[in-house]
Amino acid sequence: MMASSRTRSALLLAFLVVMWGVNWPLSKFALTYTPPILFAGIRTLLGGLILLVVALPKYKQLRFKESWHIYVISAVLNIILFYGLQTIGLNYLPAGLFSSIVFLQPVLLGLMAWLWLGESMFALKALGFVLGFAGVATISAGGLTGNISLTGILLALGCAISWAAGTFYVKKTGNRVDSIWLVTSQLLIGGLFMMGVGSEVESWTNIDWNLTFLSTLLFISIFVIALGWLVFFFLVGSGEAGKVASYTFLIPLIAILCSVLFMHEQITVNLIAGLVLVVISILLVNANPQALLAKKTGKSA
Repeated sequence: MMASSRTRSALLLAFLVVMWGVNWPLSKFALTYTPPILFAGIRTLLGGLILLVVALPKYKQLRFKESWHIYVISAVLNIILFYGLQTIGLNYLPAGLFSSIVFLQPVLLGLMAWLWLGESMFALKALGFVLGFAGVATISAGGLTGNISLTGILLALGCAISWAAGTFYVKKTGNRVDSIWLVTSQLLIGGLFMMGVGSEVESWTNIDWNLTFLSTLLFISIFVIALGWLVFFFLVGSGEAGKVASYTFLIPLIAILCSVLFMHEQITVNLIAGLVLVVISILLVNANPQALLAKKTGKSA
């Protein structure tokens, strides 16, 4: 039974990493056919409508009167700010570079857990925090010389902060609401809000509704957003948050690989060096020294 559970977690984790990895170059590609805010609103609203089919049979667990504030706060952090900043920011930076900065998120989440949840601090974790910020500084160094967009860097950092805060909030309050309704509600609320804003500041006539755009939009809405967020919060809610965070570094690696192969983006020395530092920092922040010590002691015994 435990083996099947581990296999299921591994498959869900692999699905999440691949889908969220290809999301970055796909979103960058889709932006050639659509304004950013409308695109952010359409894809998240579609994702929410798809999940609504799954959520409706459990309508009694929505409890909107008691839980509406949880849905709204989660929507602001995980959808409106995360996807809004992401979609606008991809216009300023290559997809691979942008995703590398955003995936400082596990390090920020670890910092929040230490500050506000009282999680233990040890030398490896402290070193991980330092290396994580050093990695982002290395990746972002070109913004200080004008080689890359400083606006894009700031949007990527905002994206990372909002996602970390959103995950932290869900971790603290997720046990008070149904996980499917949480994901569905935040997507619907966030999608409607961004479509409303997009309708005011952008034009629907600027969207090129061709087959390429529609197929990309549907793929992102179904697999990246609807199923991706559902799997993410399922893993976080089932105690797999550490495992998710440990493998998060694979997402920008996949994003960079796909961006180089299909978007012909360039790999710079700063990007490689910074990404290596971020990867090491994620591993250190999520390391469990007690488990490592117990394992070592067990082996020596």
